[in-house]
Amino acid sequence: MVGAMLEKAHGRRVALRYRIAPDGSTGPRFTDAVGELAPDGPDGVIVHTRSGPVRVDRDAVVAVREVPPAPARRASRAAVARLERLRSAAWPAPVRREHGGWLLRSAGGWSKRANSALALADPGSTVAGALAAVTRFAEEHGIEPLVQAPVGSPWSNRVLEEGWAVRADPGECLVLVAAIDDVLPPGTAAADLPPEPPAAWWSVFGEPVPAPGSMARAVLVPEPGPGGPLLGFGTTVSETGGTTGAVSAAIVADHVYVARLQVRESHRRRGIGATLMRDALAWARTRGARHATLDVTADNAPARALYAHDGWTEHHRYHYLAPPR
Repeated sequence: MVGAMLEKAHGRRVALRYRIAPDGSTGPRFTDAVGELAPDGPDGVIVHTRSGPVRVDRDAVVAVREVPPAPARRASRAAVARLERLRSAAWPAPVRREHGGWLLRSAGGWSKRANSALALADPGSTVAGALAAVTRFAEEHGIEPLVQAPVGSPWSNRVLEEGWAVRADPGECLVLVAAIDDVLPPGTAAADLPPEPPAAWWSVFGEPVPAPGSMARAVLVPEPGPGGPLLGFGTTVSETGGTTGAVSAAIVADHVYVARLQVRESHRRRGIGATLMRDALAWARTRGARHATLDVTADNAPARALYAHDGWTEHHRYHYLAPPR
């Protein structure tokens, strides 16, 4: 019974009670661990608690129940704004316009991040006036009017009060962070990632190689310039020579933004994603990056559990806001 409940609870936040002393012994016989549950081979599980991972033998578990998600430890507004600006520079829209503390971005509709207004500070006008500017900018560039804002931030709240609503797709997104030295296995060899994605890299996503001047290339492979990202594109290859996975990495200041981590469905659950992540982080570390960041949607429980297992932590959340239809 308990074993079946453990299997169902993988990737979820649980309260797990387990035996720490045999029957008849003095002192406490049981203790509890609360956190996200992950498997650890056939004989154990790991509970990722606030204070660190706790490994428990499956035979020692006496009870497990799902509990609500813990409130995220909030980063300061200044820390959130700095990280979002770094991430925006690592995923640069070719058209950018400042509106006070908001950054209006357009990339012809290629990706929500590059086609939304990043709201991090006072827009220098009323919020209604700022939203009108966002709408005019969107009409000018033929894109949907969207605002990207940290969840619970003053500007998210003000936009919601103006009648705009959270886009269900993708819903809440988590920004995860890690110190590279904490999540990269010791002795990992430095990877050599090319600065432009080869044709095989695009094929992993089922996309044709974009033409020069296309918006996809403008975002992923921007022209070099002051403050621009240092780029690397990784792939993995099967024994038969086929490309099985891809990842992009962009360094801005001392951070690397890891994105577009994708493994072909036919080759998943073989450690290819972990290999791509190691390559991206090792490449970035040799080029001066000390911190890493990535995105994962709130409803992607398996990926969240995997990243938590590897030592990534939540920094903040963001969402996209759109006007009422």
